[in-house]
Amino acid sequence: MKQRASEGPVKLFDPHIHMTSRTTDDYQAMAAAGIVAVLEPAFWLGQPRTHVGTFEDYFASLLGWERFRASQFGIRHLCTMGLNPKEANNPRVAQGVIDLLPRYLDKEGVVAVGEIGFDDMTPEEEKYFAQQVELAREHDLPILVHTPHRDKKRGTERTLALVRELRFPEERVLIDHNNEETLPLVLATGCWAGHSIYPNTKMDEDRMVALVKKYGAERILINSAADWGVSDPLKVPKTAARMRENGIAAEVIERIVWKNPLAFFAQSGRLDLTEFGETPAVDQRALFEGNSVLRGQTPVVKS
Repeated sequence: MKQRASEGPVKLFDPHIHMTSRTTDDYQAMAAAGIVAVLEPAFWLGQPRTHVGTFEDYFASLLGWERFRASQFGIRHLCTMGLNPKEANNPRVAQGVIDLLPRYLDKEGVVAVGEIGFDDMTPEEEKYFAQQVELAREHDLPILVHTPHRDKKRGTERTLALVRELRFPEERVLIDHNNEETLPLVLATGCWAGHSIYPNTKMDEDRMVALVKKYGAERILINSAADWGVSDPLKVPKTAARMRENGIAAEVIERIVWKNPLAFFAQSGRLDLTEFGETPAVDQRALFEGNSVLRGQTPVVKS
């Protein structure tokens, strides 16, 4: 049967989305749109945290409740762990989080260190970027890098320079939130390039189509980066549909929305690619530490 332009590929992977801030309605809509896997990078929560203990609970929720919640809708959940660049500037927590990270970097489901990088381009951000690159090296993990919203080109240039100075393997680096100005800088290296498709900023569907037509699919990923702000957790399927409507080949789209994120995060050694490609069984009768995603409705059970 011929695939309609509005339909997504069979499998979609959103490799940067902050599901902690999303509702179960979003999980339902994502599953219906063909998303079968997500990756949630550790990041700040909008309000500055005041002590390291709050990170312990946050990291535990990424490994526990959020992974369970995703599974209840047939979606595999991976995460990255790190001190985010914004809170690298918070002396109340920064070093304490660095000291805490080794406890979490060896956990199942953690497939990179991140998101790390730059926000205001401060010396503290650079200091903790370097420390976390070394943690990634020690734990044999790739890194997921946040590029700043302001002065993105300079932030990307400094990021790439630091990766070289620290002699971290470029093929194990994913530089995220790229745009037309920064993508060629990243592709000139061995790093991978992520693009966050947003309703009003960062990157949109049509601009992404133009970039794919110009640069192809090699080392290119897309994500929704959806969080507690104005964002859209369906931007990956919507962008895939826009690519098809503009004549981009199905194999190119599949590479961008499935094969590339799998290939990058498989470098962690923590992905069974055969198992990962199968839709997980769903049993909404299950509980996580006594808690359920249900609120009175009939449980869904799918083998």
